[in-house]
Amino acid sequence: MSASRTSRSPVLSTLGLSLLLLAGTAHAQKAWVVGQSAPLSGGNAAFGRDIQEGAQAYFKSVNAKGGIAGLPVELVSLDDKNDRKLAGANTGKLLSENDAVALFGFASATLSLDAMPQAEKAGVLFFAPFSGANPVRKPSPVVFTLRASYGDELEKMLSFWTGLGIKQVVVVHYDDEVGKQNLAVVTDYLAKQGKKPAAFALQRNAKVGEAQVAQLLSLKPDVIINTVLSGPAAEISKQIVAQGKFIPTSSLSFVGAQQYIEAASEAGAGVSISQVVPNTASSLPVVKECSKALKDAGVKQAMNSTHLESCIGAKVLTEAMRRSKKPGDAKALLLAMASMGSYDTGGFTVSYSSGQHHGSKYVELGMVTRDGKLRN
Repeated sequence: MSASRTSRSPVLSTLGLSLLLLAGTAHAQKAWVVGQSAPLSGGNAAFGRDIQEGAQAYFKSVNAKGGIAGLPVELVSLDDKNDRKLAGANTGKLLSENDAVALFGFASATLSLDAMPQAEKAGVLFFAPFSGANPVRKPSPVVFTLRASYGDELEKMLSFWTGLGIKQVVVVHYDDEVGKQNLAVVTDYLAKQGKKPAAFALQRNAKVGEAQVAQLLSLKPDVIINTVLSGPAAEISKQIVAQGKFIPTSSLSFVGAQQYIEAASEAGAGVSISQVVPNTASSLPVVKECSKALKDAGVKQAMNSTHLESCIGAKVLTEAMRRSKKPGDAKALLLAMASMGSYDTGGFTVSYSSGQHHGSKYVELGMVTRDGKLRN
């Protein structure tokens, strides 16, 4: 008996190893896990939830049709409370515990700073961060953006204001690495015209008080260029209007148009906000598709530009999944994104290659109306 048992052990060992390998492969290909760290609570929670909802709605529509290559797309969203360190920790969990094949839709460049090096080390796609700041546009083998740069946005708005003869430009920015880089973009642009902006720095995640707004007004701005989030931007607008004043203001898309409109209420009227995706009221096929996906997913509020950008990003990501040569594999997905070329999502076209990681330069300026709408 012992001799017979011994003679079968190599066969059993081989069979057991094969079963283990098959089990491991099945586990690896169970789903396309897309990892996301976003501010789902705290002062920027509305923005984070809109990013989550836009992507989740599109992925649900894909899964309702059978997924991609027979595998469902699973969005795993972790709350970073708009904190850089927590976003970095979340990234580690998404890569090591959730086996994410892509990281998607991080809510800012600051929240991406500690995440991108981890994605590079793991060889995992870091796609469509909600930022046009320089840190997410530096050469990287894994970072691919969907939107235009802040340089593109700022040049559009500065060209408009300087064309009207505006002289004193004041830039409201965060007093950190990303905020100072946004200030530098404006400074470089105006330097070509022999002008220099005034700078007004805010601490990230801090409230804006009356004394700060008084300091801002003491700079005597002809126009305010806002590069901060909806909370502080709305508070500045409210206090200016409460003093019976009107100062022309333009905000980067980073502000979150709908989030700003809701926070500023009537004080937001007349503020211009740059947009990096089409107007949500347009008749473009991708706008209609995303609006339907959100409704089908049970999202009650009307689709806003944050929803739309996230939905378009999710559509581009699933197209890369379709072109991937190995379902559920992170390396194959990265290669598919790098070789996508030009892709029309339905009226909004992006283009990627191994040497071109930034998909779009689309920028339009919208104006907030008295009834709380954003009109291009």
